Amino acid sequence: MKKLYVSVLLIFLLFAGCDVREPEIITLMTWNVHNLFDGKDDGFEYPDFRQQSGWSAEKYMGRINSISTAIRQIEPLPDIIVFQEIESHQILEDLADTMPRGYFWSHFANNSGSAIGVGILSRFEIAEFRTHSISIDSITIPRPILEVRINSGFSDNSEFIVFACHWKSKIGGEDETEKNRRASVRVILRRIREIWEAEPDLGIVIAGDLNENYNEFFRRGSNMVTALLLDDPLCTLIAGAKQTDFIVITDNKPPEPVYFPKETIVLFSPWINDLPADTGTYFYKNNWETLDQFLISHHFFGRKGLIYKTAFIGDFAPFININGVPVPYNPRTGYGLSDHLPLLIIFSLQLQL
Repeated sequence: MKKLYVSVLLIFLLFAGCDVREPEIITLMTWNVHNLFDGKDDGFEYPDFRQQSGWSAEKYMGRINSISTAIRQIEPLPDIIVFQEIESHQILEDLADTMPRGYFWSHFANNSGSAIGVGILSRFEIAEFRTHSISIDSITIPRPILEVRINSGFSDNSEFIVFACHWKSKIGGEDETEKNRRASVRVILRRIREIWEAEPDLGIVIAGDLNENYNEFFRRGSNMVTALLLDDPLCTLIAGAKQTDFIVITDNKPPEPVYFPKETIVLFSPWINDLPADTGTYFYKNNWETLDQFLISHHFFGRKGLIYKTAFIGDFAPFININGVPVPYNPRTGYGLSDHLPLLIIFSLQLQL
């Protein structure tokens, strides 16, 4: 059916005299849903989400329905959703059961003994997956990186890689915890280089709560290397030429280095210029922060295949309250959704004749 649809579309465009058409889109969403625990006790839950504290299967399903209802308010409905702070794969299955449009593929990753992990729910085939544990100073960081290969089924640029992430928070100190986030970057950079050595035409998307603002380097005084660095002369001066544990981001379309060496891996961030200034997905001390990220490789900025189109924030009800900010979920009252807003990007399928 898909092949027939594309063939008919191509015939139509030939007769219409058009060069380009966008017949399909893919919407990706990342959302830290804030401590989403299932209804069973396994001994690793946070205290407020244990049965002895009043947590129950009924409260859990109430929250599943609230989250599902909120997601259904998004237009276009996301095709691929990357979740952070979920307890188990069962949560993905229960969300899929309450969502329309057939989210038939899912995967979950956490470290043994961890309370929460990361997961992905997809309407498109997850063709492959890998889980990457992160270690620093012989200690394993609690949350791994989930790598999945998505097969969109489209004829052009049909597969791409998503790295689903939840990097270390700043609890313990911004500077003190930076080495943990940079450790996550080392793993991702190694994998990107391995992937592109074997498949140079395979697109890469990094998604999740990175606990790092896009302009973190400048917000922190411009005096230390952070996990995310802008393609900027000062960042180049501080970081040096060798890219080992930082990701360079830009608003160039396609992303390519200007101040860093030409071999530097540079990814596009919609936060720099595609999203409104003075906004974010996390509200902290009366300021918006841009902790939730999509970082996109150059493959999505060509003239054919899946092309980056736009990005937007889920900054509308029920994700925000009357004051325009997200409300953390309270397990005692059942009020609130999450302390983070969802972030979304849209790819369009572009057919070039």
